[in-house]
Amino acid sequence: MLSQQDNRLVYAYDAEKLWIEPWGQNALRIRATKSRSMPPEDWALQTPAQTTPQITISDDSASLVNGKIKAVITKRGKLTVWNAKGELLLEEYARNRRDVLDPKCSSIEVEAREFKPMPGGADYHLTLRLESVDPAEKLYGMGQYQQPLFDLKGADLELAQRNSQASVPFLLSSLGYGLLWNNPGIGRAVLGKNIMSFEAYSTTVLDYWVVAGDTPAQIVEAYADVTGKAPMMPEYGLGFWQCKLRYQTQEELLEVAREYRRRNLPLDLIVIDFFHWPLQGEWKFDPTYWPDPDAMVKELQEMKVELMVSIWPTVDKRSENWDEMVERGLLIQVDRGMRIAMDFQGETVHFDSTNPEARKYIWEKAKKNYYSKGIKVFWLDEAEPEYSVYSFDQYRYHAGPNLKIGNIYPVEYSRAFYEGMKSEGQENIVNLVRCAWAGSQKYGALVWSGDIASSWSSFRNQLAAGLHMGIAGIPWWTTDIGGFHGGDVNDEAFRELFVRWFQWGAFCPVFRLHGDREPHQPQHGTTGGATCLSGAPNEVWSYGPEVYEICKKYMGIREEMRSYARGLMQEAHEKGTPVMRPLFYEFPQDPRCWETGEQFMYGAKYLCCPVMKAGQKKLKVYLPAGIKWTAFEGGEEFEGGQTVEVDCPLEYMPVFVRADR
Repeated sequence: MLSQQDNRLVYAYDAEKLWIEPWGQNALRIRATKSRSMPPEDWALQTPAQTTPQITISDDSASLVNGKIKAVITKRGKLTVWNAKGELLLEEYARNRRDVLDPKCSSIEVEAREFKPMPGGADYHLTLRLESVDPAEKLYGMGQYQQPLFDLKGADLELAQRNSQASVPFLLSSLGYGLLWNNPGIGRAVLGKNIMSFEAYSTTVLDYWVVAGDTPAQIVEAYADVTGKAPMMPEYGLGFWQCKLRYQTQEELLEVAREYRRRNLPLDLIVIDFFHWPLQGEWKFDPTYWPDPDAMVKELQEMKVELMVSIWPTVDKRSENWDEMVERGLLIQVDRGMRIAMDFQGETVHFDSTNPEARKYIWEKAKKNYYSKGIKVFWLDEAEPEYSVYSFDQYRYHAGPNLKIGNIYPVEYSRAFYEGMKSEGQENIVNLVRCAWAGSQKYGALVWSGDIASSWSSFRNQLAAGLHMGIAGIPWWTTDIGGFHGGDVNDEAFRELFVRWFQWGAFCPVFRLHGDREPHQPQHGTTGGATCLSGAPNEVWSYGPEVYEICKKYMGIREEMRSYARGLMQEAHEKGTPVMRPLFYEFPQDPRCWETGEQFMYGAKYLCCPVMKAGQKKLKVYLPAGIKWTAFEGGEEFEGGQTVEVDCPLEYMPVFVRADR
């Protein structure tokens, strides 16, 4: 049965109800369920500006038009989506005999919207199947995955958070649409050349949002309108950040900051990483190694250096807060076995960030022991999220099996600190996080790409990850320059990789040095976090004089671009625009730009060409058509629309400047 309910087109058959409704300009939200009523959660979607759709119902079909997008559903329930030009964007993949006049009528009995009941409960294993309407279609976005693919057509992607993997299931198509899979359940997306499918392993509702647009920018900006936009990046986010695993004492950290100032090097922020606390679940400094945090913060502020401190969500059974948090129901719960979610440096359980009371509790601890001392930047490490949100057969959250809500955990974790700092009157809020989901950006989430290898292949993966994250609506993104695991500061081969990574990092949204370097330092104590060894020095002078001079040069370049970087962050704040962008974002009419994934635009002005192979001294670069380009170093001019071979000695990463900007 087809009907209209207010501005909504409704299809009902047997137990299924399907809603099609306008949700922002040129966009639709499509939901279906077999529950008695449609579940109320909006998940990533915010309430949009009102639009007036055109709804038409006939004997054999119905349609809803909202600006540039049109949905058509047959009386048998098959859905298609079109743009204003009459071009097909999406078509459900159904192979059945429900409508024998359908050209794709088939006896193989495959449903487009498959609700497979799960034994013993009211949930379903849900699958949405869509036709691949054009095998030449190109797809981008979906978040951060450790792979080098630029065009994701043909990719098989897990929808789950892991250390170095962030599922943000919004894709942008070269056909002129964007699609958000608005279901935080753990699942799978297969972007095949024959069938595209999205799965949620446990849910009660199918929910996705689709928008039509004439350019990638229109699509991404419309997506930001309905999922939220990042705050304005504070000034300290525009410069250089120093970090390592890990500064062991107050004096060690202060001496590093002092050395940066003695050398007249730019430094905006320095980081105290994990296990500066006595036990997990005690959100405070260990007085043995950090005896006077107030004096430490005061000295850093006098040097005009901000301090970021790592926060873990894990609570040790031995910690001072364990009993109270258990009594108040602030921890995740187990559904079988012992109440242990993680056993690193103690038997621990995560606080339940989906519980508003737990979010408030954690913020009050952080406010008392960090924020009140002047620390206003937090590193919200999810503490190996593959354990905390993926192992749904081991434990669950109070809100339901975490199989069902697992991907919302990083959003709620960021939200705890965002809401806390907002309540203190802070406006421009930054939370460094390892994982994110759709909408995380509005809580000040700066995503870093996790504990990655120090290798050339890993370096290549990070470029793809950063570009896809920007398209997926997360404009603030960073990576461990040099990688996290395995880099030896004395190894000349690693020093080359480090230089190339550092050069690229100067043109990333946030310019941040981090890593667990070899050889490790000896243990400096026997209590508290001292049992976690520290990596070798990771400051820019730690890699020898040649590397130091190159790093110094690129730190200067970044500093010279500060006003430009501020403008990019303003765009991200106001429109949701990615800071680092695929070439097609700026040049959608140039077909080569949809295929070129080893270069990117830093904003609209700079074409960046990172060197991602050992020993490479020359690089082939494609210059987008229609304008002239000038080499950042040397000033040589080139016509666009051609591939040129340029020199790339170790001290130089090729960058080109648009003549029309």
